[in-house]
Amino acid sequence: MRLRKTVLTILSLVVLSLSLAGCGKDQPTLHVYNWGDYIDETILPEFEKETGIKVVYDTYSTNEDMYVKIKSGGSNYDLIFPSEYMVTRMINEGMLQKIDLNKIPNYKNIDPKLMGADYDPGNEYTLPYMWGTLGILYNTTMVDEEIDSWDVLWDPKYAKEILMLDSQRDSIGAALLKLGYSVNTKDPKQLAEAGELLKKQKPLVLAYVVDEGKDKMVAGEAVLALTWSGEAMYAIGENPDLAYAIPKEGTNLWFDVVAIPKGAKNVDAAHKFIDFLNRPEIALRNTEYTGYSTPNLAAWAMLPEEVRNDPAAYPSEDVLANAEVFVSLGETLKEYDRIWTEVKAF
Repeated sequence: MRLRKTVLTILSLVVLSLSLAGCGKDQPTLHVYNWGDYIDETILPEFEKETGIKVVYDTYSTNEDMYVKIKSGGSNYDLIFPSEYMVTRMINEGMLQKIDLNKIPNYKNIDPKLMGADYDPGNEYTLPYMWGTLGILYNTTMVDEEIDSWDVLWDPKYAKEILMLDSQRDSIGAALLKLGYSVNTKDPKQLAEAGELLKKQKPLVLAYVVDEGKDKMVAGEAVLALTWSGEAMYAIGENPDLAYAIPKEGTNLWFDVVAIPKGAKNVDAAHKFIDFLNRPEIALRNTEYTGYSTPNLAAWAMLPEEVRNDPAAYPSEDVLANAEVFVSLGETLKEYDRIWTEVKAF
């Protein structure tokens, strides 16, 4: 009798394990590749529970890192979150596939003013995810002047108290704006001048950072930081001594979007997740978590009034009129790469 029970128990366990293995094998999986700290990850299990689709979630630090991984063909991502200038490049190189808006009914919540942008005029490949500006995060207790110009990032009195972004388009862009040039210039002389300006600045720089920059500012480890508006909003929420300024010389107006790479294995799940992200309550949680500006009007309407009216998060039309959107640089990108490599090695 004991032997019979033992055999039955073993057989039951074998059947159960085979059943579970079969379920795991058949369960659809969505592979997502996003910027670090750029989503409220508590929404992922909610999506999984609702749809039965397993989410495998990975992160990257820069557009260029993401591009190289997708371009190499060694990844199996179904959904990515590139910035506008990288979208243009990836479309031109056949790296993205078209989305079907009929499968994304919640796209109706997106601000029409942010649809149909130059990087994807018909929204054939992308939908906006977040947007914002480039500016200066600073500690109000450590400065005794108005922070309203890119010049302050080159002020020797803040030596080793300045954080710059480890991002070629952004840091070179700040130098170009300081010089009065376009952030999309292809002029070799202007780019060379920006490169020399960044080399001159380097002795003043405490560190070149990405996601960790906001934490350093919250902890009071630096006085000034070149950063994105959403990182600034998060940091200000953690440390009320911090403030964010958009310099008078102008800024970069950027957009991060959601897109499906060419060759994605689970396109249907990707569409479901994009639609899920555009539900007002989900978009609200994401914008509150990240601090970035939401393109979702229904989510924006649910934000506290002080956030909706905060010029750091939602700048005035006058400020936006003095902002440039990054465009794809084509072959000139190699010159930006070369300059940034020289600055980092200087």
